[in-house]
Amino acid sequence: MHVEKHFASGNLVRDVVIGMADGLTVPFALAAGLTGATNMTRLIVLAGLAEIAAGSIAMGLGGYLAAKGDAQHYESERSREQREIVERVHDEEQEIFDIFSNYGVTEDESTPVLNALKRKPEAWVDFMMRFELGLEKPEPQRARNSAATIAASYVFGGFIPLAPYMVMPDVYSALMWSVLITIVALAVFGFIKGRVAGTSPVRSALQTTFTGGLAAAAAFGLARLFSVK
Repeated sequence: MHVEKHFASGNLVRDVVIGMADGLTVPFALAAGLTGATNMTRLIVLAGLAEIAAGSIAMGLGGYLAAKGDAQHYESERSREQREIVERVHDEEQEIFDIFSNYGVTEDESTPVLNALKRKPEAWVDFMMRFELGLEKPEPQRARNSAATIAASYVFGGFIPLAPYMVMPDVYSALMWSVLITIVALAVFGFIKGRVAGTSPVRSALQTTFTGGLAAAAAFGLARLFSVK
């Protein structure tokens, strides 16, 4: 028996990637930057916690508003298509023929499909939404789930680079361990992201690690530069 396996959790993965990518990178860069300017681990931890709280809320809210916007756009376009199959029947019929012609199907061959869709107006609208506009109906709880997933992923990722500062009194020892564990976390995250997305896992791991490392190095260097008296 042939069983096709397709990945069907694209939205969830997208939200985890957004949250984890920023959660690992931004607090990592902040902690590294503050290490270049102060030797007080308590200050770095407090600043890191504040950033994680603010960042997770901002990212979660951004995900919520984006998903809400997608849902509103879908409903608006669907309402327009519902009007057009009534008020502009000929134009919509021609659009059906145009869609099938892109696949090498002639008008004569696609006419039975058109007639079948005309008997089921909602199916006709569904077809136009998918094949004319390329829009999929959003999940009912998409906005709420997106916000929660992005925020939780941000918090989880943010605590990884901050953890050494919570248990080590020396800022430079904490920075060294923060760099090590965050680089490993970025590489693992990038590798998994590549596997899930169907791209090169090694390439994805290298890109993710390079981006996070570059951000932290830039923050550390700038903090050291401007903290020199």
